Amino acid sequence: MTSLRYQLGDTGPAIAEIRSKLTQLGLLDDTAPGPSTFDEDVAQAVRQFQQERGLTATGIVDATTYRVLDEARWRLGDRLLSYVVGNPQAGDDVIALQRRLSELGFDVGRVDGVFGSRTGDALREFQRNIGLPADGTCGPSTFKALGRLAPIVTGGRPESLRAVEALRQAGKRLPGKVVVIDPGHGGPDRGHRANGLDEAAVVEDLAARIEGRLTATGVQTYLTRGPGADASPSEAERAAFANDSGANLLISLHVDSHPNPDAAGVATYFYGSREPGTASAIGEQFAGLVQREIVARTDLVDCRAHPKTWDLLRHTRMAAVRVELGYITNDGDAARLADPDFRDVVAEAIVVAIQRVYLPSGEDAATGALRFHDLATG
Repeated sequence: MTSLRYQLGDTGPAIAEIRSKLTQLGLLDDTAPGPSTFDEDVAQAVRQFQQERGLTATGIVDATTYRVLDEARWRLGDRLLSYVVGNPQAGDDVIALQRRLSELGFDVGRVDGVFGSRTGDALREFQRNIGLPADGTCGPSTFKALGRLAPIVTGGRPESLRAVEALRQAGKRLPGKVVVIDPGHGGPDRGHRANGLDEAAVVEDLAARIEGRLTATGVQTYLTRGPGADASPSEAERAAFANDSGANLLISLHVDSHPNPDAAGVATYFYGSREPGTASAIGEQFAGLVQREIVARTDLVDCRAHPKTWDLLRHTRMAAVRVELGYITNDGDAARLADPDFRDVVAEAIVVAIQRVYLPSGEDAATGALRFHDLATG
């Protein structure tokens, strides 16, 4: 389904289905004309849905948007829920289940709408605690039990509190930490190309610079792909690699492009959407630190940090950040990206941001103040 794409002007049964889903979500007037036509009303509704769900707001229904539209139709109690190895269930009903279990004091990890092993473990623990068969399946009896119990954890997001406490317990020193570096694209997929630059090659070089600095501080580093790789792993494959490595953090490296050559600047992304309570607390902190450190050390335009639900950010169990390091289609950004000294500055900024994730507030330094030698000798 990777080539799926529906846009303005398309017609047919698939468009009727998309319109129906948008209508059920209250994003499209059910009296609108053209039940099988992808018109401007549909495009606007799709953009609104994408914005609400942390997707890139294109107004085009691609494979990811189509899948998330399908996930949005489920309400808790509509179907049995359980952990399916290799093909986990996903949807708004899973989000509701994760939130409910988390409020009751059970550790589901991040509320991401994916019924993974951690959610299954939390569900079985809940079932044991209330005297139900601990089969890990959320059916009628479990739905009823979830509905009649009052929350135990109040005054905050339980999953965020757990994540912050786990970060504190990890300690401030970098040696022993595990970081996955994800240079985007690879193999025949070279990403964006402009101004004599190749995105895949730029991020490969930057990844090597970050890896060298992290290794020198005692961090165990892994790359999701090496230079000259034969293929470009999918986002799901990159996430699985990071999860299997037991990483504490993941940083994904990209550069952007735009038809308007004036578009410029650096932006970072972390898991989350406009839906309250969905953001990864540590991911948001990490993204903000990366953004501020890069902006403080360079003259790149600050395009800020944003929540997104892209697959790599959603399916990684650790805090993950994607950085779009300038626009390859902008002459100024491209000149910076071509400069080895600039890449060194960015590599140092990212390594410092990784260190600052672990520093207690009382020991943190001002943005742009720490240098690599401070970390290596500290």
